[in-house]
Parts: sequence; C-alpha cells; structure tokens
Amino acid sequence: MRRAIIRIVAPFLQRFSKVYFSKPRKYNHKGINGIVLPNVFQPHFTWSTALLMEYIEQHDLKDKNALELGCGTGILSAYMAKKGANVLATDINPSAIENAQLNAKRNGVEVNTLLSDLFTNIPKISFDFILINPPYYPKNPVNMAENAWYCGAEFEYFKRLFKEVSPYFINETSVFIILSEDCDITQIKGLAEKQGWTLREVYKKRKMGEQNFIYRLECI
Repeated sequence: MRRAIIRIVAPFLQRFSKVYFSKPRKYNHKGINGIVLPNVFQPHFTWSTALLMEYIEQHDLKDKNALELGCGTGILSAYMAKKGANVLATDINPSAIENAQLNAKRNGVEVNTLLSDLFTNIPKISFDFILINPPYYPKNPVNMAENAWYCGAEFEYFKRLFKEVSPYFINETSVFIILSEDCDITQIKGLAEKQGWTLREVYKKRKMGEQNFIYRLECI
C-alpha cells in the first residue's frame, strides 16, 4: 500500500521539490546550521541524514578518521567534525562538494572535501568510520543531481560499491549504510553477498510511516 501511494504522489512531490529547491534552503539539525544548495540531495523530506546523525552520535568520534561517501550537503560531515572527528567528505557532484565546504565554514569546523566517483579518487588510508547514504532507486541517472537518487537500472552503484570498498576495510573499520524499506533491500543484500559481504542490521527506526535501517558491512 505504501509503495502504491508513493508512486501516485511522487510526480507531484518531484515537481514541488524542483521548484522549492531551486534556491538555497536552510536545514538545521542537532546543532548544525545547514544550507542546502540547488542540485544537491535535499534532506528535508527524507529521514536518512537525521537518522545517521542520531546513530553516529552513539559512537566516540574524538580524533577518529571518518569518511562520508556521497556527502551531499555535508551536514553529516560537519556534525562528525563538530564531535571531534577528522572528516573526509566526498561526492561525484561538484555542487555537493561546494555545499559541504559551505556548511563546514558555517559551523566553524574543518572538513576535507574531495570530488570522487565512489572510491575512484580516495587515497587508500585507514578510516575508523565510513558512512554511506546511497542512491537506491533502480534507474539510470540522467544528470548530476539524479546521482543522489538513482543507483542505475541494474544497481550498478551497489555492484561497484561492494567491490571497491574492500581496500578500505582495514583493521577495525566500521562501514555503515542506511537503506529504506522503499528500496529493494533483498537485491542489495544479494549483491553484497556476491562480493563477500553481509549487511548486519544495527539500527532501525520508523518515521512518518517509513522504516529505515542502518546496516554494518561485515565480511562473510
């Protein structure tokens, strides 16, 4: 029922979102004073950013090395930096990199940024935490902004992710990924298993009728 409703209202929400986010909008959460630039993933109507912030605050981030893969606005990165982490925020979208830099400056924290398609440009260094808020709808993105939503018609994003993450899984690295019940979690788990990974649920929360899950990526 929920998915049927989403299919009906999605076109209207997309049109509204396109107009509403055609100019910068504020987003404040957990003490982070954020701005969302046009053509960057908007956290207002989804819960993934807020839930990742809620979950990661349970961890000791002081002097830890953290990577936000696909940072979007960089609000999560700014939050981790505020908690004392050394943060690298990456994204395929140049507008997202600009946004992450802006939000770091607005909140008086230091966040390193890097333009990268998944792990392509990321140095092979040890991270204590890798956080991923992935695109998960199976459709080919047709512009830069759509990379935040669509993972490819054949889930190409996840095929690459589970293959490319291996060299960064060092010592006690914790890799967390958030998914919604609205995506094909079974398919994504299957792709992970083909690359020798399992997704272990560590946190879940329902908000506004939507169940979100945070998984820890672990070797099989």
